[in-house]
Amino acid sequence: MKSGCQVLYMFMVSVAFAVCGWSQSSSGQQSKDTKRVVQNEKKATPPGKEMGKGGKDIGKGAAKGTGDFAKGAASSAAHLAHRNVAGAGASLGKGAGGLGKNVAVGTGKGAGKIGKGLGGEFKKLGHKSKRESPTS
Repeated sequence: MKSGCQVLYMFMVSVAFAVCGWSQSSSGQQSKDTKRVVQNEKKATPPGKEMGKGGKDIGKGAAKGTGDFAKGAASSAAHLAHRNVAGAGASLGKGAGGLGKNVAVGTGKGAGKIGKGLGGEFKKLGHKSKRESPTS
C-alpha cells in the first residue's frame, strides 16, 4: 500500500513538471538570444544643473533637520507640561540630534554636487582656452 502511494505521488509530480514544460513557449526564448543588447549610457549633467542640485540637497537637509528639531521641541514642551524633566531633556536632545544629522548629511551631499559642478565648469574653461590659444 505504501509503495503504491509513492508511485502515484511520483507520477503526479512528473505530470506536473511536464505540464509546466509544455506551457512555456520556445519562440520567446529564441527571440531574446537574437536581440542585440543596448546599454544605456549615463548622460552627463551640465555643471550648472549639478550645482543647482547641490543647493537643493543643502536646502532639503536644513528643512528636514528643522522639522526634526521642531518635533523634539514640541515633545519636550509636552513633557515639561507633565512635569517630566528627564523626558523633556531627552526629547529636546533627540530633536537637536536629528537637526545636526540631517543638516550635516544635506550639506555633505550638496557640497559634493557643487564641487562636481565646479569641476565641470573648470573643465569647460580648460577646453575653451586650449582651442582659442594662438599658435605663434
